[in-house]
Amino acid sequence: MPINILMPALSPTMEKGNLAKWLKKEGDTVKSGDVIAEIETDKATMEVEAVDEGILAKIVVPEGTADVPVNELIALIASEGEDPKSITAPAAGGAASAPAPKAEAAPAPAAPAAASQPQANTVPGDASAHMSYARVDQAPTGPAQAAKSNGAGQATGNRVFASPLAKRIAREAGIDIGSVQGSGPHGRIVEKDVRTALQGGGAKAGAAPAAAAATAPAPSAKPAAPQLASSMGADQVKAMFEAGSYEEVPLDGMRKTIAKRLVESKQTVPHFYLSLDCELDALMALREQVNNAAGKDKDGKPAYKLSVNDFVIKALAIALQRVPNANAVWAEDRILKMKHSDVGVAVAIEGGLFTPVVRKAEQKTLTAISAEVKDMAGRARNRRLKPEEYTGGSTAVSNLGMYGIKDFQAVINPPHGTILAVGAGEQRVVVKNGAPAVVQAMTVTLSCDHRVVDGALGAELLAAFKQLIENPMGMLV
Repeated sequence: MPINILMPALSPTMEKGNLAKWLKKEGDTVKSGDVIAEIETDKATMEVEAVDEGILAKIVVPEGTADVPVNELIALIASEGEDPKSITAPAAGGAASAPAPKAEAAPAPAAPAAASQPQANTVPGDASAHMSYARVDQAPTGPAQAAKSNGAGQATGNRVFASPLAKRIAREAGIDIGSVQGSGPHGRIVEKDVRTALQGGGAKAGAAPAAAAATAPAPSAKPAAPQLASSMGADQVKAMFEAGSYEEVPLDGMRKTIAKRLVESKQTVPHFYLSLDCELDALMALREQVNNAAGKDKDGKPAYKLSVNDFVIKALAIALQRVPNANAVWAEDRILKMKHSDVGVAVAIEGGLFTPVVRKAEQKTLTAISAEVKDMAGRARNRRLKPEEYTGGSTAVSNLGMYGIKDFQAVINPPHGTILAVGAGEQRVVVKNGAPAVVQAMTVTLSCDHRVVDGALGAELLAAFKQLIENPMGMLV
């Protein structure tokens, strides 16, 4: 049977994607690891790698097609022994057809059972570094009856279908991938299935794969998603204004996703806010000293130039290590306490926002953080970030100081437990030793998820941050 190539889920929030370009044409040989297509998501343009070998027999969805649902059939690969020219695209909801195999001397097993094309609203696959398409194979009649429905890994004979990332995580954790319950298309095991098994202790090292779906444990029921309030429809809003007095700007995928996640965040995350002022005189003096010490190339360009935001990221990362209970995220029925400080950095781009994550920021030097943020911000503006570069993290920094904003409240990006809003540094008059004094200061506001960070804990985190900002030499040792 031909191998189905499905529209992959390139990010946790992706529901549809644009098939921007095919990098292979019909009749080309495809090897595992070959880049076969470019997919545009609401966040970026990503390359899709092959995980199976064969000949690209049929392109079902032509390049340039927009809004292709996740898990929809986009192409067919002829496997070894199949004639690519004889493979035809299936009718809607059908399976690809191929000529029956030639009869062997011994009686051949019954023809494989046709697998129906997965629906667009099937649970999407995992977001790994290089996204791969799902493979849908069929077993001979006997094994097919045993492996049908939602068995662990949807085994075909002795083969278990799982994404490369899921296999790697299972291998590193020392568990048998075949004992994990798959939730992907046709029972395929994806990243979240392995992590769920690890958290719940459902998968065991060395466990034998489930023989049939009937013997596999039923997935635990998930809590119902909260009902979100609906806003006025387009026609209702337009009726409030005179015809011709406005221009309609259609939403692109990124803006739709941002709107959806912001509404979910404000309606499902109980925000509260803590603000304080940080003096910057010592930090600005140290920043100038460090930047002046930077080496220069033959054109006189310095090797680095630290920004105030680089110090803010480093200070928040160290503060999270000093107040570890605040370095946490909400996970529905539990709290996950992070070992490292993975700090997101809000980057404004045309039409939206990215939040690339600086991993293990507490371990990195200020110059390393500065270089990493510059690199990721540049690629974010070109929509070339990989999903793993803008997912995860326990907190984020949103800095509007360069626009002269004194203070503001940022919206938490779930599942983060906090986000720090940074205002402009400015000269202010304060009282020191009973007398007025002029200092340079900025206001920061910490938005907290009250389910994860209580008021006293948030205040402790901000106090640790303030101490580092006002005594910045502590970030250099």
